[in-house]
Amino acid sequence: MSFPTDRPATWFVTGTSRGLGLELVKQLLGRGDNVAATTRSTQRLLAALEDAADTTRLLPLAVDLRDETAVAQAVRQTTERFGGLDVVVNNAGYGFLAAVEETSGRDVRDMLDVQVVGVWNVLRATLPLLREQRSGHVVNVSSVLGLTSVPGWALYCAGKFALEGLSEALAAEVAGFGVEVTIVEPGYFRTDFLTTDSLALPDGTTDAYPAIREMTENHLKLQGSQLGDPVRGARLMIDRVVAGGGPLRQVLGSDSHAYATAKVQALQANLDAAAQTAAASDFPA
Repeated sequence: MSFPTDRPATWFVTGTSRGLGLELVKQLLGRGDNVAATTRSTQRLLAALEDAADTTRLLPLAVDLRDETAVAQAVRQTTERFGGLDVVVNNAGYGFLAAVEETSGRDVRDMLDVQVVGVWNVLRATLPLLREQRSGHVVNVSSVLGLTSVPGWALYCAGKFALEGLSEALAAEVAGFGVEVTIVEPGYFRTDFLTTDSLALPDGTTDAYPAIREMTENHLKLQGSQLGDPVRGARLMIDRVVAGGGPLRQVLGSDSHAYATAKVQALQANLDAAAQTAAASDFPA
């Protein structure tokens, strides 16, 4: 992708009323770019931006990402308002902390509807535009927990693992059309992600998993002392898109890098251990 330099770029960003999404919108507006910002509450978004950014180039959109028709309409509104589309950022999501057996069917569907189905709805609505103009950039905000998993985060990891697989395939599919894909993998950022307003918990728990209850308490106490700076994180995300190129994955945070490195080492050890036995299931030569 050749990032536009002769005009303001147009960004379509989901999940913008708090956290990294909100900071991203602030910085994009500060750059003078056009921003279509989807959220469940435009009122909350506008209140958060009051006195923090010039909203002249902002198109706030209340969109249920699970609704394919609503997403398509939001994309149409974006192109009608700004005349085109350059960058798509799939950022919407939330945390969920519970043991696997404490996670209800409704919990599973709600999470995957946002983190997988919602992303797919956005991509179906935007990719034809980017493909036809043979330029553009898709940024899918995953997590280091899209690369490695820890107890208590199974549902969140399931959604992010799916997003990683989708993004890898997508990157290969659209490369020939001049469209870039970046997977962003943040660690813990000092946003409200770990507050009870953002972190979902199960309706019922069992006393079989005291370590997960302790983890939940510790995560809620972690709020306000996370390593990641959302201002710096959003700036690095923008810089990556503006510069273009670079590897598929953008790791944000020293904690994210450490978790990802440990996963790679564990996977390599597993592969080394299986090297002599993996071919045993092949048909004989």
